[in-house]
Amino acid sequence: MREDGGEGTGMRPELERDYVEYVTGRLPRLHRTAYMLCGDAHRADDIVQSTLTALYLNWKRAAAADNVDGFVHRILVRRYIDERRRPWSRVRLGALPPETPVVATAEQRVDERDELMPALRSLPKGQRAVVVLRFLNDMSVEATAEALGCSVGNVKSQCARGLATLRAALGAQRQIKHAGQGSTS
Repeated sequence: MREDGGEGTGMRPELERDYVEYVTGRLPRLHRTAYMLCGDAHRADDIVQSTLTALYLNWKRAAAADNVDGFVHRILVRRYIDERRRPWSRVRLGALPPETPVVATAEQRVDERDELMPALRSLPKGQRAVVVLRFLNDMSVEATAEALGCSVGNVKSQCARGLATLRAALGAQRQIKHAGQGSTS
């Protein structure tokens, strides 16, 4: 119970309002980032929920940070990495992974996503985090370094390696796809 007789979370009402306002505005982007990191909508939900819980518990410190988004992205990436370390994350409950729902958009975008997600999953977690934050979240090198708690040089080298791996993987997929189309005519 609070001093005024009401029950609450222990956070001052104005801080809680700021937290709710921040989360409301950023939730879709956080979910998209988590999905691009892990490639599974349900795991992305878990990562975002864990991130928002940690953010709530540390909101006073986060609100005082120079870059709140960087603070939150650091939490998100750490939650993703922590989740990948847990043994249960490697357990499959079915013989095949469930199909992810596809939103009806342009066929080309679906094809591109279908090519991109396996290529992203093939990257080591550090490279994947850098590529997702830099290019899918449109963060600067400096903001990415701050969010990941590493040097600008590390972000640049991880980014270069990740992009080279993606280009090679996507180039090979496109060559296979075009070769397959040529043989069916």
